[in-house]
Amino acid sequence: MSKLYKTYRIRSYVNASHAMKWKDGVGEKHTHTWELICEIGSNDGEMIIFNDIDKAINRVTTYFSGEFLNDLPEFAKKNPSLENLTEILFNLLENSLHEINASLMRLEVGESPTHFYALTSSLFFGRDE
Repeated sequence: MSKLYKTYRIRSYVNASHAMKWKDGVGEKHTHTWELICEIGSNDGEMIIFNDIDKAINRVTTYFSGEFLNDLPEFAKKNPSLENLTEILFNLLENSLHEINASLMRLEVGESPTHFYALTSSLFFGRDE
């Protein structure tokens, strides 16, 4: 019989703009409504209150809301691409969720309804690496 992994799936949104950095200059500034889909697991198997999860996520997303990503220190030496934003968000969300004894198992970030980038923790597969 397979082992069940219990997770919470939370969807949230951030409105922010960026301009891609290319070899020959910077692209045009444009705005996205970034969609975040967080899959979260309890570190001790106990129930997590949804309001606590929302607060942990909002601590991170409010920082980016309404901002031009290129101006943020996290992107001083990085291209504000979907991939880099997802990695930065993953690390920040993981730290915030640890405060409520939870772990981020998977994060999907979309810049449009059809274009997403995802990161999955080894914890999602039952490995603590």
